Amino acid sequence: MDFPRALRARRTGRRLSQLELALRAGTTQRHVSFIESGRSVPGRTMVVRLAESLELSLRERNELLLAAGYAPAYPESSLDDPELAPVRSAIDHILRGHLPYPALVVDRAGELIAANQAFDVITEGAAPELIGTGKNVYRLALHPQGLAPRIGNLAEWAQHILARLGHLPELRDELIDYVPELDQSTGHLGFAVPLLLRSSFGELRLMTTVTTFATAVDVTLAELKLEAFLPADRPTQEALSTAAAQRDAQRHR
Repeated sequence: MDFPRALRARRTGRRLSQLELALRAGTTQRHVSFIESGRSVPGRTMVVRLAESLELSLRERNELLLAAGYAPAYPESSLDDPELAPVRSAIDHILRGHLPYPALVVDRAGELIAANQAFDVITEGAAPELIGTGKNVYRLALHPQGLAPRIGNLAEWAQHILARLGHLPELRDELIDYVPELDQSTGHLGFAVPLLLRSSFGELRLMTTVTTFATAVDVTLAELKLEAFLPADRPTQEALSTAAAQRDAQRHR
């Protein structure tokens, strides 16, 4: 896609008028109109300003720069890169800090980067081929041999998962076949959709939080998401604490 069409598609996708984008980017509606019609060729700085004004991800900003004929502005490193060693240490520290509650880190595609020991409570009983580093956690969540048989509000939770997959259409098409019709009678917490998960420690009622690296300027780092599963009631809190105590006891045998 050429730059004028790419810019127009992203602007209209965010339901912004040319005037609104121009005001955000510190330029004029006339200039934005000329850029989108191909009558004006923006400089690299203007492309970056437009991308920032559209609140695009770093990956999308690079794509817009490439469409305009410029080199990407943001690097995309491997997590194995020595320069990202502090990031790996930070991830390990954060995951340990969430114990005794499950937490994991995934990349843009939903592939597991790392998880803490408590995540075993989430994955218990799932097929081995669905579990582990590099495996897709969205597939794990909805696959019939994954968590699906243990999720008490599968239809509702599945909608929560599928809503994240707009940028992964092939995976979404695969997983949507596993999803039953939504049962509107499923209870809410009043402020969030809980995950109702049967486990060997009883039924767990879990809330989730998602954390990102807010000031990242590396594509890989910006796309990492840390998701923590927090107890939504006291029985769940006690169950997760019991599970942690059992793990500690087994480790010290």
